[in-house]
Amino acid sequence: MANGQWYPPEWPDRIRALAAGSLAPVPPKRAATVMLLKDTGAGPAVHMLRRRASMAFAGGAYAYPGGGVDPRDDDHQVRWAGPTRAWWADRLGVDETTAQAIVCAAVRETYEEAGVLLAGETPDSVVGDTTGAGWEADRAALGARDLSFAEFLDRRGLVLRSDLLGAWTRWITPEFEARRYDTWFFVAALPEGQRTRNASTEADRTVWIAPGEAAAGYDRGELLMMPPTIATLRQLTAYGSAAEALAAAPARDLTPVLATARLVDGEILLSWPGHDEFTMHIPTAPTGGASA
Repeated sequence: MANGQWYPPEWPDRIRALAAGSLAPVPPKRAATVMLLKDTGAGPAVHMLRRRASMAFAGGAYAYPGGGVDPRDDDHQVRWAGPTRAWWADRLGVDETTAQAIVCAAVRETYEEAGVLLAGETPDSVVGDTTGAGWEADRAALGARDLSFAEFLDRRGLVLRSDLLGAWTRWITPEFEARRYDTWFFVAALPEGQRTRNASTEADRTVWIAPGEAAAGYDRGELLMMPPTIATLRQLTAYGSAAEALAAAPARDLTPVLATARLVDGEILLSWPGHDEFTMHIPTAPTGGASA
């Protein structure tokens, strides 16, 4: 491939099946992912992880910490700082309980996969080092879903700092994909005193990297990424600090980006609205490949 766009080999057949009416789309699961930023002398860097090659979905691709929403996080009012649940519901385009669950997912997944926790003992504080044995036991229990994030916050007397997050964009996995997610992307700054680590069982490498450097690696075909990842990296290159990116978040358009596939001149045209670089032309009959 000319660049690092992740492209599963089964997509052409699934697209053809969807167009023929023999494939029923699966409902997307709600998810959240966080672009964690820290300032360096050369501008902001973003924390990325590389998914293990053995992963069924996007194996070998670079991504951000993230994962699915836990339904248990919408049935309990967690201690909350920052914009209200009503504000978040309006921002995310969902009801208040769902908004809480999505924000909880963003904070929980950042803790599970990067060891960074956007919460504090008071509405204006953030916990410090979270690398102790007790913290690690709780993190493991969260990852195993033995403990809900709401229960974790209650147990430790912590307040979720929703004001440390900025909603950035929203992407929905195409209808022809077997594993579908309705994902809200957030931006956040690394809290002072905390440090990242590879705490994910799904990743074999983590890195702090400038968004422009990561995008250049993708363009050279050296870093494999899904369209939402490279799209957001390109967007982040416009900001000179983590604070600038966070300040820009409230004005970002959260209209979902959903790929469409249609028949044009004897081939399937796969496109992502507003993102022409990902357009693909796929033969209507199986040929063993596709061109980007």
